[in-house]
Amino acid sequence: MITDMMEAGIPSSAISILIATGLHRPNEGDELRELVGDPWVVHTIRVENHFARNEADHIDLGITPTHRVPVKIDRRFVEADLRIVTGLVEPHFMAGYSGGRKVIAPGIAAAETIRMFHSARFLEVPEARSCNLAGNPLHETQLEILDFIGEAYSLNTLINEERELLHVTFGEMVASHKAAVEFARKACIVKTGRRFSTVVTSSAGFPLDSTYYQTVKSMVTPLDILKPGGTLIVAAKCSEGMGSDEFRSAQKILQQVGPEGFLEGILSKRLAAIDEWQTEMQLRATRTFRVQLYAPGLTASDAELTGVEMIDSVDRAIEDSIERSGDQDVAVIPEGPYLIPVCGPTE
Repeated sequence: MITDMMEAGIPSSAISILIATGLHRPNEGDELRELVGDPWVVHTIRVENHFARNEADHIDLGITPTHRVPVKIDRRFVEADLRIVTGLVEPHFMAGYSGGRKVIAPGIAAAETIRMFHSARFLEVPEARSCNLAGNPLHETQLEILDFIGEAYSLNTLINEERELLHVTFGEMVASHKAAVEFARKACIVKTGRRFSTVVTSSAGFPLDSTYYQTVKSMVTPLDILKPGGTLIVAAKCSEGMGSDEFRSAQKILQQVGPEGFLEGILSKRLAAIDEWQTEMQLRATRTFRVQLYAPGLTASDAELTGVEMIDSVDRAIEDSIERSGDQDVAVIPEGPYLIPVCGPTE
């Protein structure tokens, strides 16, 4: 695509790649070069990170009409003559699906914008879940943010379990993303027709299982097929520990005040504290189910912060769950957040 733009007369100096970091840490040095993949791109095109906490880097475009979210977007994107976002479309445990409009918000939005639509008044809505766009307040807000920006295009990709390119759509932002979602829906949703007392899942390996923060995603996606009181067994390496300092703080608060106290506290907030939404999502699983975690990368002190039951053997945990429930059938989800099993009807 870059070479096509250059051949059309756009000089390389006028092309920028903006890494949509949201509120996550920037990608720099060797990591950035690995992310981009092509050394020619790194040496030819300006590649920059988005910094959500730098207020001056954003333009205030107004407030969304439905959920009253402030629209503050990276000025490098807003002021560009041609805007193209690229993203991977896969199930997302809050926004329904990633890609398309999600690259803009939260990808290149200011901290206030991100914290607003990650607040509990959004996430406690049942429609804010994997593979669901209908009535999803995050998706609705993301679409309204597009109206403030104007013309934009998206290149959406889907990959298989070997990380090989499977499908590509390109075009106007909403239409292109919708086409990618329709393809993803057929590949990502599996109807089981029943619920299980024992479900085994993972965070789909590196890099998604590098922190406990990311591991929480795999705790949320299989909940529809778990029987009440059932056991969810999660395997993740967590080689980089818990995740951000903000997430650690949220987990500490959870240990101090308990699930009910934590939910009561976040429901009163206009803006979510950074990364506390992941703790909130964890409670979707632990409020109803027994969650057991095999995570050899966590220290003993970090393991305590998770608030879930640590195990040292997945095999033994499966055997114990079968014995407790008397249900011999086990559901296994190797690709964690990428595959969404459902018992009931789908959208």
